[in-house]
Amino acid sequence: MAETPFGVALVEVRPTTSGPAIASLVAGIASILVSLVVIIVAAAGAAEGWGPAVAGAFAALATMAGVAAVGLGATGLRRIRASVPWGPSRGRGVAISGVVCGALGLAITALTMLAAIAS
Repeated sequence: MAETPFGVALVEVRPTTSGPAIASLVAGIASILVSLVVIIVAAAGAAEGWGPAVAGAFAALATMAGVAAVGLGATGLRRIRASVPWGPSRGRGVAISGVVCGALGLAITALTMLAAIAS
């Protein structure tokens, strides 16, 4: 093999955490927290009759955060899977946690609103 005047530099490529995965977890936690506000407001105003109406506004916010968490988690998982050939990317567990938290927030909100409307 012939020698060349060119040197070879190996640059370390550090793994990066997926942005959509992190955003999914943040939105999922927000969905759970807002769904707990839905429970509190629905219970506090149940006797006076304003509980379901006010809780509905918070339920819309919790639903949007939950849907965003599930969508961002799916996007993060897809990007992590696709990034394997061109560079390391991590955050699979974060993305899965975001999807689970978002789904849990959606479920809590739906059950609370069904109970508030039924009563």
